[in-house]
Amino acid sequence: MIRRLARLIDPFAEASGPPPRRPWPFMRWALAGAWPAIWLTVLVTGLTGLSELVTARFTGWVIDAASGAAGQGDFWGSFWPVILFGLGFFLLLRPVLFVFDAAVSGVMLGPNLFPLVLARLNRHVLGHSMRFFENDFAGRISQKALQTARSLTDLVLEVTDVVVFSLAMFVGSFVLMAMIDARLLLVFAVWAVLYAAALWYFIPRVQTRSASRAGARTQVSGQIVDAYSNIATVKLFARDGDEDRATLSALDTFRDRSLDFGTLSAVFRMVLMALGGILPVVSILGALFLWTRGAATPGEIATTAMITTRLSMLTNRLGRASLSMFTHVGEIQDGIDTLTPAHEITDADRPRDVRGAKGAIRFEDVSFGYGTDSHALTHFDLAISPGEKVALVGGSGAGKSTAVSLLLRLHDVEGGRITLDGTDIREIAQTSLRDQVAVVRQDTNMFNRSALDNIRYGRPEATLDEVQDAARRASAHEFILGLRDNSGRTGYDARLGERGVKLSGGQRQRIALARAILKDAPVLVLDEATSALDSEVEAEIQQALEAVMQGKTVLAIAHRLSTISAMDRIVVLDAGSIVEQGAHDELLVRRGLYARYWARQSGGFLNAAE
Repeated sequence: MIRRLARLIDPFAEASGPPPRRPWPFMRWALAGAWPAIWLTVLVTGLTGLSELVTARFTGWVIDAASGAAGQGDFWGSFWPVILFGLGFFLLLRPVLFVFDAAVSGVMLGPNLFPLVLARLNRHVLGHSMRFFENDFAGRISQKALQTARSLTDLVLEVTDVVVFSLAMFVGSFVLMAMIDARLLLVFAVWAVLYAAALWYFIPRVQTRSASRAGARTQVSGQIVDAYSNIATVKLFARDGDEDRATLSALDTFRDRSLDFGTLSAVFRMVLMALGGILPVVSILGALFLWTRGAATPGEIATTAMITTRLSMLTNRLGRASLSMFTHVGEIQDGIDTLTPAHEITDADRPRDVRGAKGAIRFEDVSFGYGTDSHALTHFDLAISPGEKVALVGGSGAGKSTAVSLLLRLHDVEGGRITLDGTDIREIAQTSLRDQVAVVRQDTNMFNRSALDNIRYGRPEATLDEVQDAARRASAHEFILGLRDNSGRTGYDARLGERGVKLSGGQRQRIALARAILKDAPVLVLDEATSALDSEVEAEIQQALEAVMQGKTVLAIAHRLSTISAMDRIVVLDAGSIVEQGAHDELLVRRGLYARYWARQSGGFLNAAE
């Protein structure tokens, strides 16, 4: 029965719409679908809190029953109601209630809320544009997502466990005090006002300092992850000391923020402890006073003592929980600020799903400047026919990679439009568009997964034979067979390390080529696809690519002009505009910008060709 409680929440259910940017609406979005389970937990925890008051009242009942008995006599005859109630409550009802209370928190909520929230956040983060990831640290983003999911999970658990339990006891205590003597409520009411005033004063300050501490912590994480991710550069430039100092500076800021938070927390807890100590002393003295006036029984004095002492202990627990909860709220707000901006690139309301594209691509008066006044592309017009092989050539910053990024909708055009088979790519679902394009980039990173998984990323349903065939065509099969990781896995099962650090640049590019070959998309984009290969391997790959490119629309970028000289058309860009285009031989005859590039790279070969 306990295990069935876990099924009340679907931990991987999708949320509707984007995440709101204010804490409470965000929490409703992140926890949608889990609220029935949360309310069930509130009910069970409330009953558990009230059971503590029943314990106190039972003690008073026993004392009054014993005080009213006529000395020695028949045990069962005098106390059978007390005995039956005690056996039923303490041996049956209370244990079952506490087991159920532990189950709803530890089985139903705890294991389900964290994956529920993190999955929704991760899904939203994955939908951000490339600009979002380019403007932040990957380690910082991931830390924020984990921090937000964990903080929201812990907040719910602490509210349902500590706050609801405490409120049930407070409300029940008011009722019991009123049953004893309404005058005791005055003490209780004054104390409650003082307690509420303390919370009102400290909580916003705790929340603010908590958010500052969370931000400083993620800066430390981002700094360390950034250094570790670029450890080769750190080592090659002997910047270990600089990175250490940068980390120490971030840690010093984090320490200062932690000291601010810790100081305030200590004062807050001291105030709550003082208030917690006042309550039982004043309440017990009040009950004793009422007893001297014949308005309270010994059992009611005992009940008052047990209730207020328990509340005093609970006050300290509630104080710690309050600090923790508003720390969580601060960290959640910090995560909201980072993770939940609206997606810069979104699908149309009814996006089209394209399959088996012919591969006709057209850039129509496209302009783009990464949100700045300077334009990477200006009035860019280019039509590529299905099956045509076009190369983009130009100096650094000419706009070649920008054109490819816009084609893939990694960024959206700022002017003009791009079409695939006559359809504006903004009307096509992003995933559907990118399914039609296989890409091999110059900067190729691998997942820290097996070689098999990295190649199969191009087509997850591919068989092992198909993966190996693609690897052979990319001249990667032989070196993959020789791989071995630190866990003893070999060949296609060997893991490649974070970002493929265990491979050379050429090996990474060959695996990336195998991945693109396996994908077998109608459009193939090669962004310096052979730049990291030596001449012998490059010759092998070029032969493989010639076969792969048959029947596909190809858009290639290369600084090494020998790799694209056989293309159907070469388009030369300068400062974001097309300055010339044509076949290799045609462009050489024109003696324009392309001819100068060729002469510079061929080392005099141009004159020989003439």
